[in-house]
Amino acid sequence: MRVLAIDTALAACSVALIDTSPDRVIARASLPMERGHAEALLPMIDQVVGGSAGLNGIDRLAVTTGPGSFTGIRVGLSAARGLSLATRKPLVGVTTLIALVAPALALTDGRAVAAAIDARHGRVFFQIFAPSGLGLVPARVLTAKEAARMAGEGSVRLVGSGAAIVQEASKIKHEIVPDSFAPDPVWLARLGASAPVPERLPRPVYLRPADATPPASGQIPRV
Repeated sequence: MRVLAIDTALAACSVALIDTSPDRVIARASLPMERGHAEALLPMIDQVVGGSAGLNGIDRLAVTTGPGSFTGIRVGLSAARGLSLATRKPLVGVTTLIALVAPALALTDGRAVAAAIDARHGRVFFQIFAPSGLGLVPARVLTAKEAARMAGEGSVRLVGSGAAIVQEASKIKHEIVPDSFAPDPVWLARLGASAPVPERLPRPVYLRPADATPPASGQIPRV
């Protein structure tokens, strides 16, 4: 099965194409960026799949659904939904937190892994996963101190852009996995390949309201 994975939820724009039988990476591309995902994504997809003709050979698509950047999440989901409709191929959504911890969980040393994404203002998007990959607590927005308390007294691996914030607030020395600020698109593709196909198209996972919201009346107040 060939799976195309798309991630624009955090500070990178990433695409990967894998074949699950045998497990091999056909192509991948990734660029670190805080903004500009919309402009970079489609050319990157074209590069990875080898043009529009290459889309016909895809069996499934996978996309990160958040939490993360509001704009980035929408960019990735919109592109993935459009390609799914155009190719009539199933689309699987994977949360950013699960995608972040997947490589660390593959080490299979019996330690839990916690994903912490910097949500600004001293807060993180946070979730802890058992070595089996089962989420031990629901994903939520926490202060760094709350996340540190939830990580507990045992040593866990920390991944994500908020890992250092949680470590600083913790009394326990946890291992921070380096270079884990954004999901690996190859692991995202593998997760998408193994997940069941949902009945509905994936929806964004924000976990919090937007920082900027329109006035309640829907109009800009006059001064």
